[in-house]
Amino acid sequence: MIAMLFGALDGTIVGTAMPRIVGELGGLGLMTWLTTAYMLSSTVVVPIAGKFADLLGRRAVYVSGLLIFMAGSALCGMSQNMTELILFRGLQGVGGGIMMPMAMIIIGDIFTGKQRAKWQGVFGGIFGLASVIGPQVGGWIVDALNWRWVFYINLPVGILAAVVIAVALPKRKRTTEKVKFDVPGILTMIIGVVSLLLALTFGGRDYAWVSWQIIGLFALSAVSLFSFVVIESKAAEPILPIRLFKNRTFSVINGIGFVMSVGMFGAIMFVPLFMQGIVGISASASGTVMTPMMISMIAASVLGGQLVQKIGVRNQMAVGMIVMAGGFLLLTGMGIDTSKLVASSYLVVIGLGIGLVMPLLTLALQESFPKSERGVVTSSSQFFRQIGGTFGMTILGAIMNHKSSTILTDKLLPIMKQLPGEASAMASQITSMVQSNPQGLYSMLLSPDILAKIPPALTQMFNPILKAALVDSLHSVFLLGLLFIVLGVALSMFVGKIAISDRKNGKSEVVRQ
Repeated sequence: MIAMLFGALDGTIVGTAMPRIVGELGGLGLMTWLTTAYMLSSTVVVPIAGKFADLLGRRAVYVSGLLIFMAGSALCGMSQNMTELILFRGLQGVGGGIMMPMAMIIIGDIFTGKQRAKWQGVFGGIFGLASVIGPQVGGWIVDALNWRWVFYINLPVGILAAVVIAVALPKRKRTTEKVKFDVPGILTMIIGVVSLLLALTFGGRDYAWVSWQIIGLFALSAVSLFSFVVIESKAAEPILPIRLFKNRTFSVINGIGFVMSVGMFGAIMFVPLFMQGIVGISASASGTVMTPMMISMIAASVLGGQLVQKIGVRNQMAVGMIVMAGGFLLLTGMGIDTSKLVASSYLVVIGLGIGLVMPLLTLALQESFPKSERGVVTSSSQFFRQIGGTFGMTILGAIMNHKSSTILTDKLLPIMKQLPGEASAMASQITSMVQSNPQGLYSMLLSPDILAKIPPALTQMFNPILKAALVDSLHSVFLLGLLFIVLGVALSMFVGKIAISDRKNGKSEVVRQ
């Protein structure tokens, strides 16, 4: 649990330390790669780690992941320039990508289904806890020590976890069979997934969607993933067996995880923008506005572990998705007069829905497949959620930019062109921002410090237009997120009855849910 908490904390802590890192190492233009490098490597290694756990045993793979994570952390702390830090963040991401699914796989091994439902709720809450305390912990470390300790702090915890896992976790039974690694499958999957994630990350932001770079990445991804499917259908020990997709539980559960992540990241990304731009709270305070959602998610995760034994997996999953949909429906009704308290209450509803569903995604898969495949099916759940999150950030961000550009071009630019004298220079800057980066325009113009430098007459003229455009754009974002959640509601109706195992008095029983 401690190792998993620090792995989950890593992203939020590093985000807080980013300004200090850039201030010391420079390389402002490379800053986004600190996040991208970790995201790419941690995502692509997840299914590989799950398969290796089935082939080599949990202990060897988990300890290896911890050692890689610690090595990456130490090297990050010693980095002398931004290029080194980005490379070592990628190495750290490999370790993190191994650690995350291994924790859930081990829970599946050492607990029965009934116990697992409770513990996976607790472990699911760890991610919410990391989001709540991460910015505060990162700020404290940077202020009290320096940014390098953001990485060094992982070392003692990682050493403790590695020692305990190495000593306490049962060793894999030896087998005379030769272990076969699906090297072609690994290579084609890495190329395909990395190309897809790069295209989704940089498309529409650093390069136009129709640019040769983005089209080339999508084409490379399509060819590689097609080759991966062909290879996996013939491999002796495939990394992600294609036959699993013929199993209804596998396909439906991972589909729910994917669409839920699309909607969830919509809330996480864009609600703070609404709070800052419309409600009027500061940029720093908007970073903690997600706390009510995370707290309700933690509570619902723990409660859901108890509730599922009474109402069953399918019923609880359907209820959770419906609650999430209700929360997103409430978000689509937010307007210029919405208060912080009201917006926070809507987030609580979304958090409750996420908490009821999240632990079940892993539980349902582990209960539906034998132990020999538990590693690959457990890691698949996290893999599809991470892909869904990236897809969600991309498509919702594109909708936000397109809607904003359309509204601002129609309403704001005609006014800008008519401004005389000194205001024309400022108007020219605003016009350029409208056409290139509407989200940047919101962040710039809704900052109190920047607004103070703009002539009051100009502010009074365009500020109402900006707020109206922001509300309309976010309505489109939340509405699209709602559609994905509604799709998840529909998918939850196709979840079959899942048998939750139990053990009493040394005998194995099965509780049909």
